[in-house]
Amino acid sequence: LPAGASLSTAWTDDSVYLAVGHYTSPFFSVYKRAGDVLTKLADPATLPTQRANGVAWSPDGVYLSVAHLFSPYVTIYKRAGDVLTKLANPATLPPNTGRGASWSADGVYLSVSTDLTPFVTTYKRAGDVFTKLANPATLPPSFSPAASWSPDSVYLAISSTTTPFIT
Repeated sequence: LPAGASLSTAWTDDSVYLAVGHYTSPFFSVYKRAGDVLTKLADPATLPTQRANGVAWSPDGVYLSVAHLFSPYVTIYKRAGDVLTKLANPATLPPNTGRGASWSADGVYLSVSTDLTPFVTTYKRAGDVFTKLANPATLPPSFSPAASWSPDSVYLAISSTTTPFIT
């Protein structure tokens, strides 16, 4: 079972791997499903720095992003078989606590919702390198607990804790 209270869950699109973000070290756990049985995989060698607020798989199930409390605020892993390996941190990190993460359907973009302005940080993936994009012209008005890409990878919705509550 997870090591502490869970904060987020995410399945790979093929329903084989389940990631669970939680409060207690190792801060997230990954399970592999075979029929109705879930088996916990070995923890990666490098763990997030603190509790995992949001976990998200890339559409192909190769990359797992973990949005978390302390710097670097997002940790990205690459899955090869049943092994997760931490990738190098993006050159530009989110400004504060990572709350949630969302991948575009094409797996090219990763957005991380955060506590501080600009409240969302979006990266473009080229291979295993994640490069921060310019901030949107219109920013969310406040703390953003979640981000979500549309299925056609055209729109990004950001939730906010103050009006208008969605950007």
